Amino acid sequence: QVALVESGGGLVQAGESLRLSCAASGRISRFYHMGWYRQAPGKQRDLVARVSTDGSTYYVDAAKGRFTISRDNDKNTVYLQMNSLKPEDTAVYYCNAVPTIFSWGQGTQVTVSS
Repeated sequence: QVALVESGGGLVQAGESLRLSCAASGRISRFYHMGWYRQAPGKQRDLVARVSTDGSTYYVDAAKGRFTISRDNDKNTVYLQMNSLKPEDTAVYYCNAVPTIFSWGQGTQVTVSS
């Protein structure tokens, strides 16, 4: 079983930054495309960004130019640098493979005040 542990969320004001981390308990990141997902209250969980095994990246339009996803295969960790945060970024953020194959972690809450 692979466990995913997200951290780094918090309460920030609009325009500020946060860096999220996702630590995997096993050697998974080298072999899987990894992504960050988010779920706002009352909404479904959606993919925000993906980093492939070759390091290439993909972002949804709402994240382009503001978020940067990266991975450290030696540390089995995936990161999400979020800049210029907006109130609409408020959500619980999760990481998982793309497509999702692991059990979800507890997520990390990001709250952006206006």
